[in-house]
Amino acid sequence: MKKTLALVLAMMMAATMLLTGCGSSGEERVVNVCSWGEYIDEDLIYQFEEETGIKVNYQTAESNEALYSLLKTGAGDYDVIVPSDYMIGRLIAEDMLAELNYDNIPNYAKIGDQYKGLSFDPDNKYTVPYTWGTLGIIYNTTMVDAPITSWDAMFDEKYAGQVLMIRNSRDALAAALLNLGYDINTTDEAQIREAYQLLSGAKNAGVYQAFVMDEVFQKMEGGNAAIAMYYAGDYLTMLENNPDLAYVVPEEGSNWFVDAMCVLKDAQHKTEAEEWINFIAGTDACLANMDYIWYASPNTEALEQYPAYYQETYGEALDMGLYEIMAAPQEVRDRCALYENLPAETLTLYNDLWTELGI
Repeated sequence: MKKTLALVLAMMMAATMLLTGCGSSGEERVVNVCSWGEYIDEDLIYQFEEETGIKVNYQTAESNEALYSLLKTGAGDYDVIVPSDYMIGRLIAEDMLAELNYDNIPNYAKIGDQYKGLSFDPDNKYTVPYTWGTLGIIYNTTMVDAPITSWDAMFDEKYAGQVLMIRNSRDALAAALLNLGYDINTTDEAQIREAYQLLSGAKNAGVYQAFVMDEVFQKMEGGNAAIAMYYAGDYLTMLENNPDLAYVVPEEGSNWFVDAMCVLKDAQHKTEAEEWINFIAGTDACLANMDYIWYASPNTEALEQYPAYYQETYGEALDMGLYEIMAAPQEVRDRCALYENLPAETLTLYNDLWTELGI
């Protein structure tokens, strides 16, 4: 399967923006999209442009927190964004998202009911789910002494200098909370501070080689680190380049997440935004995306058809063990929880502790 670095895509789309900026002619139809790195089959962008005549300016953000900062500082002029569940809840609470006209998004009907009406958008007003998956531990089987089953591996000094901790506060502190037996959505300050002390202690003890986001690909594919906290879909991408890697949702549980397409309240191209969302939510686009990025689709047709699509495309059967990593079965999801949007005082605590950590 074809995979490209997020940087290449960002550079290509930046060049497109220079040529097709929304203010260049006053007539050209455009849509400005911000999503994550390694998170779309870029051929879909060109297909959409050909079919609709709408130019797509596509940019990436490193994390939900980085996206939020871009939005609050006005650094990003976006129409469509693809945040995760808890950040969507925050953006709705802060009145930053537009209600969607689902009449313009008929492919919304193909989204499974289990991905609708969730805590971040209980009345289904603002979102069309894009992907879903799990957060877990990726490890190099040749660099550890036994299969990893617990979050404790992310804090174990015997792996000093060989662990990659994820570079966003919600996920990093979740690993510590889970390792301590706490709820990932706790608002208990003492529990959060205890989790911070576990994380900070491991950092000070030299457990972490680095705090990473997309850099994780090069490091784990190249055998430059033994253990990383990251997402199932990205593990499957890495596995193509390093068959020594394994993935686990730890025994203490984890986060299962839904990333969804939203339109900003101040979007300048809402009609084009809804056309883009409808296109991306279609079965053909979801199949192409699943094949390219290895993240499960909430489109029930695509989810059911993907094993046959894979066999037809590659002439061989899909490894169903890998399929169940991409589309975690219910028994795995039952051990996981969605992140909730936390109260303002808890968010402030997270920010303060992350700043104190010095990442």
